[in-house]
Amino acid sequence: MSDRITVSIDGMGGDNAPSMIVSGIGIAAKSNPDVKFLLFGDERRILPLLERYPMAKAVCETRHTTDFVTNDDKPTAALRGAKNSSMRLAINAVADGEATAVVSAGNTGALMAIATIVLKTLPGISRPAIASSFPTQSGDSVMLDLGANVECDANNLVQFAVMGQVYARNELGLKQPSIGILN
Repeated sequence: MSDRITVSIDGMGGDNAPSMIVSGIGIAAKSNPDVKFLLFGDERRILPLLERYPMAKAVCETRHTTDFVTNDDKPTAALRGAKNSSMRLAINAVADGEATAVVSAGNTGALMAIATIVLKTLPGISRPAIASSFPTQSGDSVMLDLGANVECDANNLVQFAVMGQVYARNELGLKQPSIGILN
């Protein structure tokens, strides 16, 4: 893989896919012209959309599959039965070193389950956490475990705190991020 950032995209995940996904790639391409996108999904639906977004088309490589994970699919069913889905193939691209990151607007439970099995977690981290950064009066903040985990023990909370602290330092530039629990 080159030094160029490549983002793998589940083109069939989420509401109004693939049109909203292709539109989003067009917006991202304007502000990030050096980023390449691997777009997984039904090319019969995606290719005509790319014609409407020339900036997206210029930085996008499509990979055809007609399989996709629906919002109604159970995570375990998606994990076992959706081996050729746009979501699974997008995640596989990261595992295979073709992409730097994966983005999906699809079924969150399925995304977390597939990513955990295919990509694994870092040593010492037992489960992933959904994170979101947002602005506050005193600067940016990040919150983790936004609904992905129904049951967490103390070790999980410590792991989330460590992941949040690393993110806050490296991505938000905070030298001494404060850590708290919100229930």
